[in-house]
Amino acid sequence: MTVTSTEPSSEILQQRQTLHLCTAGSVDDGKSTFVGRLLHDTKSILADQLSAVERTSRERGLEHPDLSLLVDGLRAEREQGITIDVAYRYFSTARRTFILADTPGHVQYTRNTVTGVSTSEVVVLLSDARHGIVSQTKRHLAVAALLGIKHVVLAVNKIDLVDYSASIFETIRDEFVELARSKGITDVQVIPISALLGDNVVNPSEHTPWYDGPTVLGYLEEVEVHTQNTNSENSTGFRFPIQYVIREGSQDYRGYAGRITSGEIAVGDSVDLGQERSATVTHIDSSDGALNIAGVDESVVLRLSAENDLARGDLIAASDRPEDTTIFKATIVGLSEQSLRAKSKLKIRYGTSLLQARLVGITSVLDIDTSTEHEAQTVELNDIATVKIQLAQPLPIDLYNAQGRVGSFLLIDPSDGNTLAAGMVSDLNPS
Repeated sequence: MTVTSTEPSSEILQQRQTLHLCTAGSVDDGKSTFVGRLLHDTKSILADQLSAVERTSRERGLEHPDLSLLVDGLRAEREQGITIDVAYRYFSTARRTFILADTPGHVQYTRNTVTGVSTSEVVVLLSDARHGIVSQTKRHLAVAALLGIKHVVLAVNKIDLVDYSASIFETIRDEFVELARSKGITDVQVIPISALLGDNVVNPSEHTPWYDGPTVLGYLEEVEVHTQNTNSENSTGFRFPIQYVIREGSQDYRGYAGRITSGEIAVGDSVDLGQERSATVTHIDSSDGALNIAGVDESVVLRLSAENDLARGDLIAASDRPEDTTIFKATIVGLSEQSLRAKSKLKIRYGTSLLQARLVGITSVLDIDTSTEHEAQTVELNDIATVKIQLAQPLPIDLYNAQGRVGSFLLIDPSDGNTLAAGMVSDLNPS
């Protein structure tokens, strides 16, 4: 497999699917070099950037260009305490475009790993071939499982430092596959790589004749990602939380502005407005003009067949509109140094809704290293806990779907507005 510099046609560019992925690994697993290698070998860096890396590498007496220098700037800033928790990288091939969330590797930044994984369809974990599966590997895999990720790659890095040993690779592979499947992740790909030398990252390696699987890029180009807009068991219909109501009296114009979080909508479709109300979509307006159809992540203005008393925070949905609920169970991740206690009065941000809530109780906190749960009175920074939340008024809430498009929320301190936790709805109307 060779990397070609031929640009794809404009038609192919328009049809390319965008894949959201996340990288995670321990501090010394070579994640920065891996990301740098992906960018380098897909020709996604500028010539002057590469020249600077090559020059610095020579000055340091290195035999090979240190591609981690392409991404270490942001990592160094994070380690100095600047608030850059997840760095996003963009690259593309003729097959797909990629948005890569590069997360920090330190254990104390679990919350940042959650941020990166929550927007991803595929997670690429790195491990050092000399050390195998370590605690951080298990931690990141547990986060991926909690967030509903179905596709996980383990890139066994630094395979060159164990003399490209097939037996070492196979031992790590078997342990990881068993661990992933125990957490409900069945699409698992384990690949031997050397990010430093380029083995099996973008181009196949002649040093691993015993491996007949895809390269990391080859897998990312081919993986079939079933999002919540397909007919899978976790599919969710059209969801449109209203952000703003636009009224222009002189033109008798009333439109509902927002971003489509799930499904798609077309002119002529019937929508459910709640409280046994329905309407038909008569117009879809966008910054590019009128549309006949719109889908996930598009920001549009909907006009309906009849005037309705709708406001910011209300939901326009398909016929599978979720029922209103006032209590639910959820998994939350502590995002603040301020402890979150049972019986606390909070505010909850769900979609475009902001309302009062109460943390009824903390069921358990997860020990990621042992995959066991234990009782706790508080949720601390980076803790992953199961809790029960009660709302001050009914709200149409979905169960959490991967990428957090529906069923995700924030818990906020009502006194100062600080975000205390991010959550994923796991059970509606629990006993």
